Amino acid sequence: MPCKPIIAAVATALAVAPVGAFGAPTVTPAPAQGADPAAPLAGDWDGELDTGALKLRLTLHVRDDAGRPVATFDSPDQNAMGLPADLTLQDGRVHLQVRGAAGAFDGALEPGGQKLEGTWSGRPLAFVRRAAGAVAPVRNRPQTPVKPYPYREEEVAYDSPAAHVRLAGTLTLPPGPGPFPAVVLVAGSGPQTRNETVLGHAIFLVLADHLTRHGIAVLRYDKRGLGQSTGDYRSATSEDFAADAEAGVAFLRTRPEIDHRRIGLVGHSEGGIVAPIVAGRDPKVAFVVLMAGSGVPGDRIIMAQAQAIAAASGAPPAAVAAGAAVQRRVLDAVMGAKDQASAAEAARKVLAEAGAPPARIDAELPALTSPWYRFFLTYDPAPALRRLRIPVLALIGSKDLQVPADQNIPALRAALKDDRRAEVEELPGLNHLFQTAGTGAPSEYGDIEETISPRALDTVTNWILNQGRR
Repeated sequence: MPCKPIIAAVATALAVAPVGAFGAPTVTPAPAQGADPAAPLAGDWDGELDTGALKLRLTLHVRDDAGRPVATFDSPDQNAMGLPADLTLQDGRVHLQVRGAAGAFDGALEPGGQKLEGTWSGRPLAFVRRAAGAVAPVRNRPQTPVKPYPYREEEVAYDSPAAHVRLAGTLTLPPGPGPFPAVVLVAGSGPQTRNETVLGHAIFLVLADHLTRHGIAVLRYDKRGLGQSTGDYRSATSEDFAADAEAGVAFLRTRPEIDHRRIGLVGHSEGGIVAPIVAGRDPKVAFVVLMAGSGVPGDRIIMAQAQAIAAASGAPPAAVAAGAAVQRRVLDAVMGAKDQASAAEAARKVLAEAGAPPARIDAELPALTSPWYRFFLTYDPAPALRRLRIPVLALIGSKDLQVPADQNIPALRAALKDDRRAEVEELPGLNHLFQTAGTGAPSEYGDIEETISPRALDTVTNWILNQGRR
């Protein structure tokens, strides 16, 4: 989702850490004896990896330095640019390892030197050499705001004391002295920085811009260990992210421009299960907006998501059922393991028995057995939702295949039934990112120019503004 999907699906084949997690690109060692010179690879190479759920644009940059290939790698749809990479060319065969990324590319330089044909962890991938002087195509994102903005923007930093983490973010303030109603934006799963960029869509930038233009102050921030924030992202769970969101609310209360009685949370995807945790702990939180927040335990979300996406991608019913059976076995193996090592061993066995290539298994295991994933599988959001007695707006798109409406809207309504100020609404025609969609499949996200439907933006904005008038 922001996002990476809210669930780290088994189909994930490429996971890169953000640029801030790496040092400057480094030169690879001198070619081994018998290796080909690097000169044939010099240039820019563009490719697209089909992960099964998403299509990710990738670019490999190579220059020759006295026979040594100096390589960097971009995954613009994951907002990861300039990643250092190790590249070798020997007997026409190419091996590429991107530092910090799951898996690797192995392929061959085709005759003519214009194409690298191969696989990334078992998935087909081809890189085509870009013409000299040409630039990579840029996806059109017409809703992305352009400076100068008609409001104030301030870079801020504050502490999340429980983990001794320093969070960095952006605070946008409407014109005038205030005090203004305010929200903390809580991102979905994956290595999200403050704009929650997914496939070129700066979701939180667009949302913050719309809210601030309508008189609402907005705080958005880099997750711990990402961007300019300190801490350890890889070991964090949704509970840790809740502590960081709490810190954002506490920070807003120190600001004189903010109406301390009208501070709320807007959570997208995983952020939609984090926000109720925060509101349940902090009785001064004024309201919560859940955008594609789930109402059932994580393993049920994963099962529903995998089947919905497979069906939308054209898989026949028998293949959907077979995939679901393997998915269930993997989840049970991970959920039943006592620690990460035993979870990896159990999941590897299931995937190997299902015929998954070893390279793909190696690429997927870190996500499948991470602390975040193991927590998410067993976390039930319903108890936190049942404790709420504040205004709540829960929205799910009718074409959301990651948090399906038919599964989660009834669960949300049941959990919030005792909160008289809670509203649960299905938005027709919108997907998990709240774009106007065709099938709703994640494979469409990048092709749709719209970042967030104006209908969704207006629904959230007007509802927040109305909380101060009741």
